[in-house]
Amino acid sequence: MASENTNRPIFPARAVVTAGMPYGNKDLHFGHIGGVFVPADFFARFLRDRIGAENVLFVSGTDCYGSPIMEGYRKLTEAGEFSGTITDYVRGHHDNQKAALDAYGISLDIFAGSGLEPAKPFHAALSDAWIRRLYEVGALKKRSTLQFYDTEAKTFLNGRQVKGRCPVRGCKSEKAYADECDLGHQFDPEELINPVSQLTGTKPELRPCDNWYFDLPAFSEALETLMDEWDADPQVRDIVTKTVRESLVAPVIYIKNELREDFAAVAGDLPVHTVHEAQGNQASFSVEFADWEARDKAREVLEGAHVRFRTGKCLLPFRITGNIDWGVAAPEIDGVSGLTVWCWPESLWAPISFVQTALAESADGRYSSRDWHDWWCADDSRVFQFIGQDNIYFYCVAQPAMWEAMGWGLKQTTPVANYHILFMNKKASSSGAIKPPMAAELLDHYTAEQLRAHWLSLALDAKAVSFSPKVYDTSVSYKDKKTGEEVLVCDDSRVVDPALKESAFLTNIFNRLARSCFYGAAKACGCKLPAVEASAEVIEECREATLAFERTVHGMDFHGALAAVEEFTRAANKRWDATSKAAGDDADAYVAALADAFAALRTTALLMHPAVPAGCELVAEYMGFSEKDFFSWEHALATPRELAAELGEDASEHAILELPPRFDFFRKHESQYKK
Repeated sequence: MASENTNRPIFPARAVVTAGMPYGNKDLHFGHIGGVFVPADFFARFLRDRIGAENVLFVSGTDCYGSPIMEGYRKLTEAGEFSGTITDYVRGHHDNQKAALDAYGISLDIFAGSGLEPAKPFHAALSDAWIRRLYEVGALKKRSTLQFYDTEAKTFLNGRQVKGRCPVRGCKSEKAYADECDLGHQFDPEELINPVSQLTGTKPELRPCDNWYFDLPAFSEALETLMDEWDADPQVRDIVTKTVRESLVAPVIYIKNELREDFAAVAGDLPVHTVHEAQGNQASFSVEFADWEARDKAREVLEGAHVRFRTGKCLLPFRITGNIDWGVAAPEIDGVSGLTVWCWPESLWAPISFVQTALAESADGRYSSRDWHDWWCADDSRVFQFIGQDNIYFYCVAQPAMWEAMGWGLKQTTPVANYHILFMNKKASSSGAIKPPMAAELLDHYTAEQLRAHWLSLALDAKAVSFSPKVYDTSVSYKDKKTGEEVLVCDDSRVVDPALKESAFLTNIFNRLARSCFYGAAKACGCKLPAVEASAEVIEECREATLAFERTVHGMDFHGALAAVEEFTRAANKRWDATSKAAGDDADAYVAALADAFAALRTTALLMHPAVPAGCELVAEYMGFSEKDFFSWEHALATPRELAAELGEDASEHAILELPPRFDFFRKHESQYKK
């Protein structure tokens, strides 16, 4: 491949791929798998083929700590539905999450748990060192802030034990907690609208508490510079910089136009500000301040004068610690002790501790380096973090700023953000009104490879897309004229299942090409590779398809990459149909057609391997090659005969396995076969 290196994308020498962290209070639904883990797995598998498995670490794990987990555990134990410890509770979900990931072929090098062995001590040590370092460089500030206190239950409330309405202008979330809503907006507890204690149903009061905060606003210029770099980076999607820049604005307060006189009466008591009058049909005017502290002082004045307002997005100090019991212990600093680390910041550096764990647990030689710095800090390494759009603020605002502050040489990661994967055209959440099907449950109706191919085809890089499996579609298809009864879509045999669109390519087109090759070779070549090489035209088509796939995947367009492979494979099938029939009784012409088909099959299997690995690995096995040799991109442009020769074999003597009758490299789910 050395002569083919012109105009090809550059890949790192080493890469870490991450896939977020599911909370330890729930099992995985389809959105976790389809929206984040499958795309991350596709890219991790591609990188292993492209740069070598020893140079790739794919990590994730259960987010074990935090108030959502405490609250879930409390409810179950109080209801008598769970009797173990909170660690038992988390481990149960962790094991279920791991089982679901395994069932979908998610090839993680480690799926750890921030509060579970073996990662727990690594994560605790890193958290301690991290917080001390932030304090050492002056990026950690102690703030006495207000926290909700339930006077009836006589206890401070953790974040998820308070619920109200989001105060951020333009946000309509009715599911906001103490300092963030379910859409990821951050705010101070005193801004929450209509707070209600989830313990007693009463309105909690606010009491002061000391905590440590990361000085995020101090890094606004660094973030602006990074956004300019990400704008020019083809691997970073537009939604990332667009979302981040919404927070890189001056602190603003919005006030209804009808309250203009009330505002004017107290305007002189406010810090220096600029008023921006409402434009057009806008219902509010805005008041801009120099920094968040000035805005906070203005809020106090407006609240005292009973002038209603809402705040806009801006950079705020990022909370690092809290005082809930279930969390990573924070170090004692400046006389402040007994705190734990808030779950969001420690989940941002958890991938580093997971890498440390994986390297420590690995045998010598498995990875090209056992020093975590070579993966996170080296100039020739990259970290690709796959996330959902709700988490952009944390991974693309708070995390990059902390990386800058630490001074450890941490390279900024490449965020790969997907839009929401909807369910039946609506946003679904396991904690919301619309319950999505669980990932494990879907496998009662579809194979893992059918779903992997479908989810990768949804183009979540460009927009929110619905996952609408027919078996769950209870909308009315038509009314039976004879019985008058309504027939649901899920029961209507005439309706094609949208979730099986890509499956037709696997079970028909891809299967057919593979069977044609192996059955043809058994008949004409004595279960050996064709004795002649593929035509120059077909070799060039394979080469072009391979290099185009490489460019498209490098640009994070997985949907486009797979669509191109399908087009290539359909064309190969058509060519086989035409040339094999035209060969008639001409044995040489038939073998030549077979050589072209084998070359195309090899290319299809290589390129589809990251998406549907099990079936492609069967192709490699029956073609008589090890997975390592067959899928390594050192041989990506080689035909099967060339690959055998590059491995030191006599290509004409390379044996292939005999295919059993009616063999499927890609099977349908058993429920999809006609009884």
